[in-house]
Amino acid sequence: MQEKGRSEEEVLKRLFEASRGDWKYSDGKILSSMCTSPHPFAKRVYELFSDTNLGDAGLFKGTKGLENEAVNMLGSLLGKRDASGFILSGGTEANIMGLWIARNMKQRKNPEIIAPETAHFSIEKAADVLGLKLIKAEIKEHCVDVSDVKSKVNENTVAIVGIAGSTEYGTIDDIEALSRIAIKKDVFLHVDAAFGGLVIPFLKELGYEARGFDFSIDGVSSITVDPHKMGLVAIPSGCILLRDEGLLKSIETISPYLTEKRQYTLTGTRPGASAATVYAILSLLGREGYRENVKRCMELTMTLYEELKKLGLQVIRPTMNILVFSHENQDAISKRLSDGGWSISRTTKGEIRLVIMPHVTGESINAFIGDLEEILPLV
Repeated sequence: MQEKGRSEEEVLKRLFEASRGDWKYSDGKILSSMCTSPHPFAKRVYELFSDTNLGDAGLFKGTKGLENEAVNMLGSLLGKRDASGFILSGGTEANIMGLWIARNMKQRKNPEIIAPETAHFSIEKAADVLGLKLIKAEIKEHCVDVSDVKSKVNENTVAIVGIAGSTEYGTIDDIEALSRIAIKKDVFLHVDAAFGGLVIPFLKELGYEARGFDFSIDGVSSITVDPHKMGLVAIPSGCILLRDEGLLKSIETISPYLTEKRQYTLTGTRPGASAATVYAILSLLGREGYRENVKRCMELTMTLYEELKKLGLQVIRPTMNILVFSHENQDAISKRLSDGGWSISRTTKGEIRLVIMPHVTGESINAFIGDLEEILPLV
């Protein structure tokens, strides 16, 4: 830090220079990200509430009220209007918080959790931070093998994790079957629906097949959902939803010098702007707006699916707006696509993975197919 500050013009010049080094969602060539450009209204709301801190919620009772309303709206969408919860930084924090509750409720000497091999890497982080032994369950057709989960539950198991919209393939585990195991064995069931939580509720309405995953299934104890993904909300804006507010007692922390004397979240300072933007965009768009958002992304996904099949690629039929394909020369294809300015990702097995988010347009899809047509004869 220099002794004397710079002018706004100088600082802005440096900021714009830095910004030019970033990928832009508006270019339509980011096909790897589960995030997207926030709704323009979200940006305005975020600025309006940029000085609010829900870590000291007694000072910001209005903003705390917006958080409560946002949680109620998400709970209503996911099967329980009176669900408890908080707006957090994202899926990682929400997953840690769900498993933190599970661990503290059970109080096992050697606590274990069971999660699918397809679980997001944040589950590994949670296990490490919380001192949990992570037992990975086998996969069948990109979903958890329920019989393998059942065989691995023991007296040390404090939680089962189910995935509703896996990061790599967008698949949905059989949450109803996991729920039956959780109820029978008296085990906490946490559902990671960080991506799928704002997609799956609309799929059946749009004529697509989709498994249930939410609080309408009795054994589900907590759900992670990220409004900053398909929710079109400003980053960072994740959410943890809990079936029963009483679950929070197991992670209660005394905060005597704040306006509220007890805290229940992992972080202390929490940006009220995130909660405000979740409330704002859920209110602005409503179910109709989100249904249309999912409809458009799914139509583009299915169009791309059919075009990739025509090109002779091995394509996995998508469950939601995540598309995975493979080719004997997929490394070369991936490199040429990247060299051509496309941001794509790879699965653990090396397949090429595409996420069709709201910033992706029909023109983007056509351009991508056109580039692939030129690349395939060369590899």
